[in-house]
Amino acid sequence: MKSPRIASALLGACIALTATTALAQTWPTRAVRMIVTFAPGGSSDIVARIVSGPLQAKLGQPVVVDNKPGGGATIGAAEVARATPDGYTLMLSNSAPISISPFMFDKPPYDPAKAFTHVSYIGSVANVFVIHPSVPAKNFPELISWIRAQSNPVNYGSGGIGSIGHIVGETMKNDLGLKMEHVGYKGSSPMHNDLLAGTIKLAIDTLPQNVPFMKDGKLRPIAVTSALRASLAPDVPSVVEIGQKKLVADNFLGVSGPAGMPPAVVTRLHAAMADVLADPLVIKRLEELGVGGQRMSPAEFGKFVQDQVTDWAPAVRASGAKLN
Repeated sequence: MKSPRIASALLGACIALTATTALAQTWPTRAVRMIVTFAPGGSSDIVARIVSGPLQAKLGQPVVVDNKPGGGATIGAAEVARATPDGYTLMLSNSAPISISPFMFDKPPYDPAKAFTHVSYIGSVANVFVIHPSVPAKNFPELISWIRAQSNPVNYGSGGIGSIGHIVGETMKNDLGLKMEHVGYKGSSPMHNDLLAGTIKLAIDTLPQNVPFMKDGKLRPIAVTSALRASLAPDVPSVVEIGQKKLVADNFLGVSGPAGMPPAVVTRLHAAMADVLADPLVIKRLEELGVGGQRMSPAEFGKFVQDQVTDWAPAVRASGAKLN
């Protein structure tokens, strides 16, 4: 005969299992919110809007993109980490709030390795060093020489504090002993306004949104932060080619939610995203943005993110960049 305590525990477990199963069978019954941790106009925002429409069609409920920039992309991520893990609050996850920004705090707002359920890997995108045409540099060595020749520190922009561009810039500054100061914007669009106007002369930003300016001659590319040249900019050398392996950095993009999401909801969402990512139109639009990568299961994506956290944490700490 079972004790009352055991019977009560079994009953509680059965109730929880029944509730989880019911949730998975009916999910979603209302709008799903996808938080983007940057302002409109950047790669994360563009990708979120590319996948949200087809995902909405697959799920049969609205998928609302909600931009929550700030705090090195941690404000939006912290909101997701605190959310009820029922599948109705998701994040267009990326490198900044998971593998970079948390290590810029003395007391991180969440544990990047434990705070999220990683559901679907979308792909990765390279970053690029771009300069205003007034800078008399045509390649990386000339850019370094120009920076060294300036009497004041050279301001460099990025899509935000805690972005890949920020850490790559700090790594370059520290490794090469350069006088540089980071200017973090709330997304690439406001950064481009200053860069195109010549208010800042250098930026390290995700490649896709810079390609139109590069083609028009409004910005000059110096190098992409990938091991190989990018298909979007085949004439631009990679940082490996120019002997700067430490500057290799791709920004991953995916769909994640709070830790503890019901496995059946994860399975449903992953299957829906797999269908979205197999759509020829979505594939074309992502390729046009330079977003690519192999498909991953949720478990593989979770392992990938954990490896990103492990790999980036020392570099972020070594950079000295802080968000406190």
